Amino acid sequence: MPARFELFVARRYLKAKRKQAVISVITGISIVGVAAGVMALVIALGINNGFRNTLQRTFLGATAHLSILEKEPGTGILNSAELTRKLLKLPHVVAAAPTLYGEIFIRGTMQSRGAVLKGVEAGSATQVSGILRQMKEGSAGRLNEKGRFPPIILGSALARDTGMLLNSVVDVISPQGELTPFELRPKYQKFRVVGIFESGFYEFDQTWAFTSLQAAQDLLSVGNVVNDIEIRLDDIYAAPEVAREAQKIIGPQLAATTWMEQQRQILSALKMERVATAITIGLIELVAALNILITLVMMVMEKYKDIAVLMSMGARREQIRNIFMLQGVLIGVVGTIIGLVAGYTLSYLANHYRWVRLDETVYMMSFVPFEPRPWDGVWVAAAAILVSFLATLYPARSATRIAPAEVLRYE
Repeated sequence: MPARFELFVARRYLKAKRKQAVISVITGISIVGVAAGVMALVIALGINNGFRNTLQRTFLGATAHLSILEKEPGTGILNSAELTRKLLKLPHVVAAAPTLYGEIFIRGTMQSRGAVLKGVEAGSATQVSGILRQMKEGSAGRLNEKGRFPPIILGSALARDTGMLLNSVVDVISPQGELTPFELRPKYQKFRVVGIFESGFYEFDQTWAFTSLQAAQDLLSVGNVVNDIEIRLDDIYAAPEVAREAQKIIGPQLAATTWMEQQRQILSALKMERVATAITIGLIELVAALNILITLVMMVMEKYKDIAVLMSMGARREQIRNIFMLQGVLIGVVGTIIGLVAGYTLSYLANHYRWVRLDETVYMMSFVPFEPRPWDGVWVAAAAILVSFLATLYPARSATRIAPAEVLRYE
């Protein structure tokens, strides 16, 4: 019953009369301030999380969770088949496959472009590299095709820039070339385009091409050698643990590198940006808290006679304090609810309809992704309500210091 009394009085005080219009305006500004801060923080964290998730999905789709690499470039991995069998026995490992990377030139009907050729085992290509599941045309299964020309799969931007279509024949040039008695000559080989993939990440779509491991070894003239063993895990966060176990198998000549190490700079930058965003937008909440403080201080000054009457009629000082605390909390709760609804709604619409477009040649993405997490809304709401509550402490304490006898003596 006492709580109902305090809440009833707090709500009545927030509904100011005409002569208290200034308090009503400041109350509205306080609610808008809290809502704006919450909305801005939800949207900003959604953008940060969207970039992080998109980059992580794309990188992990294109590359492996764990890579076994040569420490000295050019040495290669000779016993890749034996190592792959041993690595497959490690905990959390669900797939492993040797691969070969090399720089090439692709000469199409429109222009020539440099690219990175990745030779993969056709049977395990889609198990380790998720990028080949995102086919725009053709299929990854066609890497098994036998014919006059070896098969090749191009990124969508690479195919567009060079003017190559599905089933067309493209000239591929390896700068490593062939060693002749007189000089090192580039090696030319014709490939048939059996697929075009689109990862959504411009850098990969513009520079990557896939072929069978045998075709890549022949083009790069390296024999039965690979320069990477790619491993996919059932838990991406177990990568450091698996890397330590893998290092015992592969020996000191090779290195086990996790996806976290490969993306360390990007992940660190996004983490710092997230912290800076929270601090910067937190200033909006501070302004809203100051508005709540001003509102309650003015209300205590305006209602000191009412407070004296309530205390003379038996209201305890704790109840008076709770009335003004509840006012601040009500402002915080209303503003927080409005901010959460607006923030998540705008984030959904902006992500679904891709409102914020980007130049993918510069930013590597075609639009800004918005992916706010439910947990972010929980702690943002808790922080906003806590700040609103803290802003009530001084005015509530001031209200309890009013002496009813002094106030009502001349009334």
